[in-house]
Amino acid sequence: MYFVSIEDKINLDVNEKSSPNNAMKRLGTYLISLTMLFSSCCTKKHLPLDTVPAVDLNRYAGKWYEIAKYPVRFEEGCRCVTAEYSLTSKGYVTVTNRCQKSGGKLSSINGKAFVVKGSNNAKLKVQFFWPFRANYWIIDLSPDYSYAVVSDPHRKYLWILCRTRTMESQVFNAILGNLTKKGFDIDKLEKTDQECH
Repeated sequence: MYFVSIEDKINLDVNEKSSPNNAMKRLGTYLISLTMLFSSCCTKKHLPLDTVPAVDLNRYAGKWYEIAKYPVRFEEGCRCVTAEYSLTSKGYVTVTNRCQKSGGKLSSINGKAFVVKGSNNAKLKVQFFWPFRANYWIIDLSPDYSYAVVSDPHRKYLWILCRTRTMESQVFNAILGNLTKKGFDIDKLEKTDQECH
């Protein structure tokens, strides 16, 4: 990386007795270097996203309540969002996502999730419409399977799930701290309204 010192910048002073061409060359070098410096400082690259070491799908199965998420188009107007997972004898997981739309109308969609080989069940591919499959990476999981955090390798999507409609603030804040360390922008998170009757 190339840096320009303060002294180099001062040498561009109009009182300098160098030729206009030399001054312009120095100014050009300074501007190019400054651009390189800001580009390297402001381009934020994250380390590859890690999943949890392993997931017991029998324990993971069941109903989850969405506590917070990155906004996604397919959940617009949804509240009381849940996801339910069931193991099948055919080696995949059935997925049922439900939510309540405006006016109390219920909406649901069914899909399948397939375990990625070698991931110890921490990475799945979810399919709602054939032949498209999306990444479903479990990046955080409570030892007692009371909460889970799901994303994708590019950090484009993010869901915080819980076995109950509400999550203790201490637990939620700890999850946010871990997400920040993993390179997520937690300001993009939206809490999900789970007050449905």
